[in-house]
Amino acid sequence: MTQRVFEDRRDAGRRLAHLLEERGPWPGVVVLGLPRGGVPVAAPIAEALEAPLDVLVVRKLGLPHHEEVAMGAIGEQGVRVVNEQVLRFELVDDRSLAAVERRERAELEARIRRFRGDAPPVDLAGRTALLVDDGVATGATAKAASLVARALGAASVVLAVPVASPDAAIDLVAWPAVDELVCLATPAGFMAVGQSYLDFTQTTDAEVQALLAAHR
Repeated sequence: MTQRVFEDRRDAGRRLAHLLEERGPWPGVVVLGLPRGGVPVAAPIAEALEAPLDVLVVRKLGLPHHEEVAMGAIGEQGVRVVNEQVLRFELVDDRSLAAVERRERAELEARIRRFRGDAPPVDLAGRTALLVDDGVATGATAKAASLVARALGAASVVLAVPVASPDAAIDLVAWPAVDELVCLATPAGFMAVGQSYLDFTQTTDAEVQALLAAHR
């Protein structure tokens, strides 16, 4: 069984922050938490690096009849990334793709409004996007987020997570859109992200809103 190594998400964030400080400096970095669980991990990192804190909301575009398989991803400001190989192999037509995108775009916009309100996103153009989540199981969300960060103009993308499955870590190191993976633990007995936390209580929308507001 995977050893529990973090008290909670904030403890994981403090430990990640210490490692990132040692690997710094980080000029022009923007810390981006992946909602919801990544934001309380990202907050102490932003504090330690004296960097802006924001959210990067992404939605996977799953195949119409096989939703766990990503045919692309969307982000704010109209960003859309598609996997042409998957589209061709699965014979997904434009109409089907558009229907999935409309549904996911509506959910994405609703989440952005909930988390950020009327505040504008932090501009990523030419900057280092430091993507933070509370852990990585498959890597699908992290991959989508890295592609969206690139599409928003980030000059480099660093993914920082407390824990990842060994397979996902290997996959992400080789992923072209990620320049660097910073990870504290890749336990051999990995079954789920929550196994590495003593307290893995679900993060609420209100907590995300409060953390973002405190860093503006």
